[in-house]
Amino acid sequence: MTLVSDDAIAERLYRDNYKTIRRYVDILASRGVEWGLIGPREISRLWERHILNSAALESLIPEGCRVADVGSGAGLPGIPLAILRPDLEMTLIEPMLRRSNFLVEAVDELALGDRVTVVRGRAEDAGLDVDVVVSRAVAKLATLIGWTAGLIVDSGSLLALKGQSAEEEVAKAKKELSTRGLTAEVLLVRADPASEVTRAVRVRRAAKKG
Repeated sequence: MTLVSDDAIAERLYRDNYKTIRRYVDILASRGVEWGLIGPREISRLWERHILNSAALESLIPEGCRVADVGSGAGLPGIPLAILRPDLEMTLIEPMLRRSNFLVEAVDELALGDRVTVVRGRAEDAGLDVDVVVSRAVAKLATLIGWTAGLIVDSGSLLALKGQSAEEEVAKAKKELSTRGLTAEVLLVRADPASEVTRAVRVRRAAKKG
């Protein structure tokens, strides 16, 4: 079996937008490390652990959606998704000044300003209505639900990238889910057939009985 590099997978996945995602990786590897948003040891794993991991959510987001990336940090998963999917209207929500400044500069350099907005603040104070909320390594699922439930329209969903603890977090969030009339499921997704599988928790409104 021939192994395909993560860079080559990304080039195949992003096609005409590969130069843009490549520039974003360069920003993460330089300014992202300098500003303390990315650890130096992550540089060699940016494609696999950050870009392709983020892009794995793409198949779960319907066309033309309004998407909010909560606790965006260095722009993950929001920026890789926005570059991959020009049909999406993306809002990056980040409360910390240094991180939000990084996001503003990155969005400007990547020429994404026509469809990517940076909001400095907490998710619960954002005053947005979106179709999908995405999140990566921000908080435990129960906490995340509390922060984001008010942002999502009735037909929308929360997509949270999680690791091995996904099932455990869903179990611990049972009370929060029940109180808010929500359901959660753990999905195994990947950006490309040759890329690593990742876990995503999808939270949606429970179907009404009757």
